[in-house]
Amino acid sequence: MKEATASRQEGWKDKPPPESAWRGRQGRTRKTITAEQDRAAGGREERYVRRKDGEYALGSITLKVLPSTRRIRAYLRWSEDGRSPALYVGEVEHLTRVANLEQAWKIAQVRGMVEKRPVPAGSWASSSATRSVMRGNRGRDTAPELRIRSLLHQDGLRYRISARPLPGVRRTADLVFSRARVAVFVDGCFWHGCPDHCRPARTNSDFWRTKIEGNRARDAQTDQILADAGWRAIRIWEHEDPVRAARRVAAAVRGFAVQDDHSVP
Repeated sequence: MKEATASRQEGWKDKPPPESAWRGRQGRTRKTITAEQDRAAGGREERYVRRKDGEYALGSITLKVLPSTRRIRAYLRWSEDGRSPALYVGEVEHLTRVANLEQAWKIAQVRGMVEKRPVPAGSWASSSATRSVMRGNRGRDTAPELRIRSLLHQDGLRYRISARPLPGVRRTADLVFSRARVAVFVDGCFWHGCPDHCRPARTNSDFWRTKIEGNRARDAQTDQILADAGWRAIRIWEHEDPVRAARRVAAAVRGFAVQDDHSVP
């Protein structure tokens, strides 16, 4: 390893390091940049910097080349008081950006420049990593929901998004077909207790069992409230094939439309 590092540094004496060793590719999105930093650090929970006020900010590693030394330097950056401080981490010497980011994060972690953010007092999460994952779960506009919406829209159907089917009743459906009285719910496998994919939590298991059972009971109650009001509730698991799910919804909506047309004198 030392010989390989030495050979790289020798090769950089007469010319700068290749751009692939430090510069990110053009056209990257904020999402891909965040994912790159998360992977290099070993997880998002490993990226937090404690600010002067005691709060935590998400850090990122920036790589720069100094023309005078032809060395790649790594800096830790974060947001604080409207500014973006930069703290020198150290030099990195690999031939790829991925490897250099990983090396920089290891240096920052060993030096105590970053740390895991503690779980706030009273939080239901068993760890900061669990809290980050659960907070990241979308309540709407999930990938399965977007796909189903797209298919239904292409099929000529129109609907309301994230709306309450019944005025005065605090129950929100992902898709609402008011005229057909059809309410569609795209349920996450974990949160709603999918029999095929929901696995018991290993930590804080009593809490999660109670939470999921409560969600399932609320789902059943919601379906009954809608049925009593003359509505049809359609529940779709996030693992279901979106094409088949969209067909099921379309059949329910158009089934009402056929009956409605026949009722016209």
